Amino acid sequence: MPPRPTTAQPCDARPLTRKLSRLVTLAPDEVGILDDLQSATRVIRRNREIITEGRKYDALLILMDGVSIRCRILHDGRRQILNIALPGDFIGFPSTFSERALYSITALSDCVVAPVPFSRLLSLFDTAPRLAAAISWSFACEAAMYAEHLIDVGRRSALERVAHFLLELLTRLQVIGVADERSFRMPLTPRS
Repeated sequence: MPPRPTTAQPCDARPLTRKLSRLVTLAPDEVGILDDLQSATRVIRRNREIITEGRKYDALLILMDGVSIRCRILHDGRRQILNIALPGDFIGFPSTFSERALYSITALSDCVVAPVPFSRLLSLFDTAPRLAAAISWSFACEAAMYAEHLIDVGRRSALERVAHFLLELLTRLQVIGVADERSFRMPLTPRS
């Protein structure tokens, strides 16, 4: 589903704010809450794990800058990439609902992340229910992408898989304002 145009958000809005403002019109107090959620950051260097499969976490991370991958390391050491995280994406979901992280998240570039304790995210359902619903909607959009990836593997030809991946990436980069109508800078390297 293409993002709907909304009331103008400042170009310098933080990535999650830009992304959610494409889904719903955000009230000023909701923008303030989002700014607060994205204010405390830390840097993760390229090729470092942000989240490690099997470890316990009590926070989600908002990817503020950079590109990372969600992957699973198989018993024989091979890596299966499940998806790519871009600025404005929550990383660590759905692991917060499990006792331990289900997947690893690795930084493909230097990344900046903002930790959001899971309890803080849940409290939004009481304090800012419209915003909590918008965040839940973004999680549902991510789940829909996973379904498309499953269809890629099961039913699409190699050409269709690559085309779908590139179009998905274009759309996601347009939402956060780093792609034009037809092109974008590929956030991947040959060694990704």
